[in-house]
Amino acid sequence: MSNMSNMSNTSDLQALQQLAEKRRSIYALNDQLPVAKEEVVKSVEHAILHTPSSFNSQSTRIVVLFGDDHKKLWDMTEEALRGIVGDEEKFTPTKQKIDGFKAGAGTILFFEDQKLVRALQEGAPLYADKFPVWAEHTSAMHQYVIWTGLSSINIGANLQHYNPVIDHKVASTWSIDADWDLTAQMVFGGIEQPAGDKEFMPVEERVKVFG
Repeated sequence: MSNMSNMSNTSDLQALQQLAEKRRSIYALNDQLPVAKEEVVKSVEHAILHTPSSFNSQSTRIVVLFGDDHKKLWDMTEEALRGIVGDEEKFTPTKQKIDGFKAGAGTILFFEDQKLVRALQEGAPLYADKFPVWAEHTSAMHQYVIWTGLSSINIGANLQHYNPVIDHKVASTWSIDADWDLTAQMVFGGIEQPAGDKEFMPVEERVKVFG
């Protein structure tokens, strides 16, 4: 029984590691998902329930945009950035990036509920300055779990950070709670072209072991 249990544990670990290797930044996307969009929603809902959070705050909030809502997000992002850059020629590379995001099937918006962050700060004032940082950690864990989950069902994704440029417009367009702070945007869709080879820094330069 012990050997069988060890084999099962090893198999589970290998499956987890394979999924970690499969998760990549995929920028060449299309709007043809390999599964029904309900499967994406289920994956997000599972992650929101089972991903850990700082002090069990459960502070992560998520909005999933499909179809026209997804395109609307990147239209408003393009408009906001065009107003900042100004020069049309200089804006061309940015527009190409935005067009690439728009070509996908949807976007997941990640927020952190600042009302819960403030409550933690009030409850433990000694660590008050750390709770916003730990909230970012919480958001990052949700991003990774969802990203890996999408990869497991052959959906490509990439992670973007156009906040705070689009925060106000996003909040007004989708009636977002004033306490929800936008942290990231994950574009997803069918994989038009896989990611290229990845270069790695030597492990020994990044991991130290003692004892």
